[in-house]
Amino acid sequence: MIKDFTKLETFLVVIREKSFSKASAKLGISQPAVTQQIKFLEEHIGAKLIERRKNGVRLTKEGEEVYKIAQRISKCIQSAEQDLFRIVNKELTFILGTSFTIGNYVLPHVIQELKNIVKNDILIKVDVSERVVDNVLDKKYDLGLIESPIFKENLIYREWMEDELVLFSSTKLPKYVRVEDLYRFKWICREEGSHTRKLVSEVFERLGVSCKKFNVISEVSSSTAVVNSILRTPIDKEHPTVSIISRYAIEDEIKQGRLFEAKIKGEKMKRKFYICYLKERRNDPFLINIVDQILKLKH
Repeated sequence: MIKDFTKLETFLVVIREKSFSKASAKLGISQPAVTQQIKFLEEHIGAKLIERRKNGVRLTKEGEEVYKIAQRISKCIQSAEQDLFRIVNKELTFILGTSFTIGNYVLPHVIQELKNIVKNDILIKVDVSERVVDNVLDKKYDLGLIESPIFKENLIYREWMEDELVLFSSTKLPKYVRVEDLYRFKWICREEGSHTRKLVSEVFERLGVSCKKFNVISEVSSSTAVVNSILRTPIDKEHPTVSIISRYAIEDEIKQGRLFEAKIKGEKMKRKFYICYLKERRNDPFLINIVDQILKLKH
């Protein structure tokens, strides 16, 4: 007798994701653990359920029958859990932690859609990615949206939107900037410890660029401060004041012609935004529905 629904749930996720590795990411467990659970299920039932193919997985005849039964059980469990959740959490506020770029520049464009998804009061807390992750771990936040993949035990991470860091200035820049041009600019930088600064430093190191030779006129503690500082700098075609930031943070100013962006020739500074939540809540139908819907949101 199968005493819990875990193995059947793993079986369902493997089929829905059409991949053992994708099921592993969604469930927040290792791929060998997924394989082991499927093997246990097959041994318990006494039949091969899944065949692995190069382009995914395929259900056997017995697997198709088990899949239909598992779907019915899953719907019954989800329905019961949703009814219970509505009673228990009737007056609870959904707390969402976000990093600065996401909270200040991405969420305002999708907040109404997010409210429609949650169908509950939402409290948004904006902080650095590491503290968002810690507060999700401490159960202070229901969900975290972060721009820095700070991976910690007991959390599930799902890739969300793609972000690109760009060079920008209040002075019009060429579409592509050569590496040697970086030394003639005046710079406004993020403070030490910033994830953006760390990512940019890694790119410059790869390009052989020495940041110590830059003319840095100030360091600031947030992306908003970077944007405001650049907006206040005078136009200087010979030595523009520049910085590097998420394109989401300046897209409105670019459209209005107040700021200008450029890319470093031969280099793309891209990163992923992530959704994170507790592994112990991976079977929470309310939370997982919100996660699945957020994954569909595009800025």
